[in-house]
Amino acid sequence: MAFSSSFLRLSNKSLCRHKATPSRNPFLTNFNRSQSTAPVSSKQLSESFINGTSAVYVEHMFNNWKKDPKSVHLSWDTYFRNIEKGAGPGDAHALPPFLAGGVNPPKQGQVPKDAVKGSINDTLKLYLLARSFQVVGHRMADLDPLKIQTPTVPPELTLEYYGFSEKDLDRVFFVGDFLSGFFSGGNSQVTLRHLYERLNQTYSGSIGIEFMHIQDRERCNWLRSKFETPRKHQYDRETKINIYDRLMFADTFEQFLATKYPATKRFGLEGCESLIPGLKALIDHAADLGVEDVVIGMPHRGRLNVLANVVRRPLTSIFADFAGKSIDEDDSFSGDVKYHLGTSYDRPTRSGKKVHLSLVANPSHLDTVDPVVNGKVRAKQYYSKDFERSKSLSLLLHGDAAFAAQGVIYECFDLAGLHHFETGGTIHIIVNNQIGFTTDPKDNRAGLYCTDVAKTIEAPILHVNGDDPEAVVYCMQLAIEWRQQFKKDIVVDIICYRKHGHNEIDPPDFTQPLMYQKIAQQRSTLDQYSEKLKKEEVLTEQLQKDLQDKITDILERNFQDSKKQHTKASDWLEGKWVGIKSPKDVSKIQATGVKIEQLKKIGAALCQVPEGFRLHKNLERLIKQKEKMISSGQGLDWATAEALAFGSLLEEGVHVRLSGQDVERGTFSHRHSVLHDQKTNDKYVPLNNISSQQETFEVTNSSLSEYAVLGFELGYSLENPNALVLWEAQFGDFANGAQVIIDTFLGGGEKKWHRQTGLVLLLPHGYEGQGPEHSSARLERFLQLCDSNPNVFPEMDQAVRRQIQQANLQVVNCTTPANYFHVLRRQIRREFRKPLVVMSPKSLLRHKLAVSSLDEFDEQNGDIRFKRVIGETDSSISSSPDQVERLVFCSGKVYYDIYEERQKHNLKNVAVVRLEQLSPFPFDKVLEQANKYPNAQLIWAQEEPQNMGAWMFVQQHFCTAIPKKGRDMKYVGRDPSAATATGSNLKHKEQQERLVSAALNIPRSATHGQSTQSGQMAPSS
Repeated sequence: MAFSSSFLRLSNKSLCRHKATPSRNPFLTNFNRSQSTAPVSSKQLSESFINGTSAVYVEHMFNNWKKDPKSVHLSWDTYFRNIEKGAGPGDAHALPPFLAGGVNPPKQGQVPKDAVKGSINDTLKLYLLARSFQVVGHRMADLDPLKIQTPTVPPELTLEYYGFSEKDLDRVFFVGDFLSGFFSGGNSQVTLRHLYERLNQTYSGSIGIEFMHIQDRERCNWLRSKFETPRKHQYDRETKINIYDRLMFADTFEQFLATKYPATKRFGLEGCESLIPGLKALIDHAADLGVEDVVIGMPHRGRLNVLANVVRRPLTSIFADFAGKSIDEDDSFSGDVKYHLGTSYDRPTRSGKKVHLSLVANPSHLDTVDPVVNGKVRAKQYYSKDFERSKSLSLLLHGDAAFAAQGVIYECFDLAGLHHFETGGTIHIIVNNQIGFTTDPKDNRAGLYCTDVAKTIEAPILHVNGDDPEAVVYCMQLAIEWRQQFKKDIVVDIICYRKHGHNEIDPPDFTQPLMYQKIAQQRSTLDQYSEKLKKEEVLTEQLQKDLQDKITDILERNFQDSKKQHTKASDWLEGKWVGIKSPKDVSKIQATGVKIEQLKKIGAALCQVPEGFRLHKNLERLIKQKEKMISSGQGLDWATAEALAFGSLLEEGVHVRLSGQDVERGTFSHRHSVLHDQKTNDKYVPLNNISSQQETFEVTNSSLSEYAVLGFELGYSLENPNALVLWEAQFGDFANGAQVIIDTFLGGGEKKWHRQTGLVLLLPHGYEGQGPEHSSARLERFLQLCDSNPNVFPEMDQAVRRQIQQANLQVVNCTTPANYFHVLRRQIRREFRKPLVVMSPKSLLRHKLAVSSLDEFDEQNGDIRFKRVIGETDSSISSSPDQVERLVFCSGKVYYDIYEERQKHNLKNVAVVRLEQLSPFPFDKVLEQANKYPNAQLIWAQEEPQNMGAWMFVQQHFCTAIPKKGRDMKYVGRDPSAATATGSNLKHKEQQERLVSAALNIPRSATHGQSTQSGQMAPSS
């Protein structure tokens, strides 16, 4: 501890005189308390009371004594005077004269040892008692409404542990101002009885607080100041009636739904109705503290009640959802169960302010929505320039079983501390049912509480009894104060119960008979609070009746009106998304080229660094190569095309954000979007230095997480359509770590919830002998997610074409830098938004043939845009289509393997066509190519095994696109396999050579001699 210099200096002198071990400071000696209930001896305390826990108290007393000796008890005055005069701890410990039997101290200020008694020891015992309550008082708090488990009293919370007995209860002790906050008037002297009662009320009442794991003393003291006060949460009559009114609305709403829809799942809030007044108090207080936007993520339990009473979604809409009258104008909208839906509204607060509330739609996968909410909040903070992160708030609700078990919880906690992912703190609220679906807590978690994971980031944890609405409200208000003060996460754990089973028609007593016997006898929170307020003469019978009649009338009136209600799809779009076209609207196809002058301006910025900036030698060479590309307009590689796409959008006022593992440099050392000074490690981002009018390019390496990071970027993309948001996997193989986000949000989000997103996934994919975990981005899985109908040839006339608008997902496998440039710009130039999955290259990043000329980016070069299909590029072949005997369709990197082998053998009877866009399937372009070569056998060639890659997807689409008999598509590629690729580089090369030869119909003997029968890759249907 940081004692004043004179105090510490004198202490060390005393230490030397007593020949103590040099590594031990007598003011920091560890006090090894017994774990039994045996009292601590006076000798233990007197010899080592300056220890890790009591040192704070002694330091505080000493600093006060330095300012004014009269501010401390006379026993401490004597002790500190003796220390100042050079006495050691054993000698300095003395009583003042009037307590030492009238013995006057010697001239040097010391009192004889035989006069020492226990005044200081008793004070320190009380301090240690208070400290123990701060650390473990929550363990005997009154938290469980059902009283199923009686809390075990830790021995260090008993008076006997410190040597006190019943006869000491009314003794007066000096506690100084360090503990005086517990008492009215700041009393420094108190009876043991009063102190023990106050400690129990503070740390073992209906709120139990865990905060001593926090290392920062300022934060600990702030929390102490909120709890160690005589009037912790005493509310006036108006506030209590407000709490009661909100609680009654929550309770009556659940009863109303149960009456009107008795056989319908609604995942009600019964047993935790106090959540509603708590949430509303939090939001009211947040608005008073400067919050303007609250983004909420929550599971299904209690969602309808939150929608109705907190977010204020019209009751007519909620009742219409039960009747199935939602979304009648758009057949493409599948909808979702009512307890997954989201919405947003402006809500007035009690103080007259307004706050915008957004409840994010989510799937049943518990806590999947958490990173999405955080990403959306981060985006709100960016667009509102809320760099202090005080105006937009992330509010997450959890179940107890999910909070303890779902790994995404920790991933989100970890992201909260990273610069490019922080949101200024999230408030976590746990609706703690004390049960999972049917699983008891002892089988669901290893720790005492479901909240233990929050300690990893030193978040305070407030456990509160759900049957105490005022305590719940207090915890909620304190949570927002903490968040606004420290911009850190905090957890409120509302310990409650679930009145019904997992849903209302699921019998819970199959597995929890004793719990549900208790619940059957439990009075509702509303009844208990009504009784309390009546005893306090706050609530009258008439007021209670008036409130009940008012609420019932509101519910019944809206229920009747809901019979005429029809929710429109357009109701789901808000703010910046208004004007974005839906699947039923026709959107004009946009060109994506950029003027050469603008491209060269961006290129020049890419090649400039500040004066004196010391680049890595290899990067100096790379930048010179890039300068040559830009100046000559030839040989532009993948990274340069990407940077030009980003830069051109930034210049057009489009925000660009790219995150993922190692994206700043790029996994394959190709991007180098952030340059590092080799001497100072200073950073420079060329794309943020194009012009003073440009938007911001935010590029950041992420933690080693796929699930939470992809969810975060998805949430970021949901906030504003005028932003290009990208997530890149380190290898495409690792994207399956985020499969829940991909399946539930990206694949079906628009169809279920009418929420569009233009999020881009960059997934490195390609077979280059790197083994089964570094070869495949699982292209087949993304294609399986696509809702393309393989049996219907859609209308392809540009004037009425809506194929992509009606699709749920775009999947591309580009082979040229220019096409990659255009597909990125297409994401923003369109009048609608769709997720884009890019099978991005690895070896093609530096392939000599995978380059483009600057003319291919130039808007002056005709109606230039992304090419869904690239036909045969060899004019000597394409100009003689009747001579072509074999037409090979392929996608991605394998094209260059086939092309080079064809060139090697000078084959002119084989044409190769690239499908750059796999979904939505380019029916018209495929038919055009097939018709161009009427005599050719049709081949589909791929690197992936037959049960993977695009084959299973494209096969039926080809049949529909090319219906002519006798032109069936043949497959060439690897045999079906359980693993994506071989781990042997030699075997990989052999397989690759076989499939390329088979695609071109080259006999194996013509290249590498006779092939073995095993693994033969001849074409098959």
